[in-house]
Amino acid sequence: MEVKLAECAGFCFGVKRAIDTVYEQIGTGKAIFTYGPIVHNEEVVRELEELGVSVIETKDELLALKNDENTYPNGMAVVIRAHGVPEEIGQILEKKGIECIDATCPFVKRIHHVVREAYEQGKQIYVVGNPGHPEVEGICGWCENSAVVLETTEEARKIILNPDRQGIIVAQTTFNSNKFDNIIEIFRERSYNVSVVNTICNATEERQRAAKALAAEADVMIVIGGRHSSNTRKLYEICSSECATTYFIQTLEDLDMVLPTTVRLVGITAGASTPNKLIEEVQNYVRINF
Repeated sequence: MEVKLAECAGFCFGVKRAIDTVYEQIGTGKAIFTYGPIVHNEEVVRELEELGVSVIETKDELLALKNDENTYPNGMAVVIRAHGVPEEIGQILEKKGIECIDATCPFVKRIHHVVREAYEQGKQIYVVGNPGHPEVEGICGWCENSAVVLETTEEARKIILNPDRQGIIVAQTTFNSNKFDNIIEIFRERSYNVSVVNTICNATEERQRAAKALAAEADVMIVIGGRHSSNTRKLYEICSSECATTYFIQTLEDLDMVLPTTVRLVGITAGASTPNKLIEEVQNYVRINF
């Protein structure tokens, strides 16, 4: 039996950059916080918490945070997660005099600039993505939360656009590229006066293509990633559509499978927030035990 890892799997550039940023701050002696989990992987967040990094979950928690020299004699800093945050969060940190270290993925930061410019020009903004996802919430926070968020073709068909007002469409960086194309096609069919900026990250598209190709030839697929990771869930959807026997696991402990002797190929892929050491653990376990 062959065990094969997808060509693109594991940490993407933005996630690695954010995690490295936090580790760099740990050695400074300052009290380190992240606004929201730095990435959507519970194992990574747990390791950082063991090293003294605290997570601020909400704006209210941030507002309650006190920059107290007695409590934090070496100072304090808040690291902005890879998903980015609404503009308001940076303003709050500045007002409170707390050091802000922005580890927003540059590809997400680009969307913030595009959305801000479109908003100032009076355009209607459409964000194709998962409502409630921190990246999408962050994007909406750069246009006073005036954007329309849509996730499905059904939602796109229900939209009524003012023909006299220009619009612009952007996408969550980790959105399913095929679903995005289908939604854009609906806008084009209805001749909407909307410009499209495809902001899906190249790494996301490459990861999805690689997973799809591997799943098409595999007898069994294993998708590794955080339960709350949007890009990992999308990998699972893609792999499941190609391979009937697909497992979604967060850690090696979640892997509970029985393989028939007829299995020729087990494919493995992983979300953008999955550490390489975890991927290697799963690979080695499958090779040794099956």
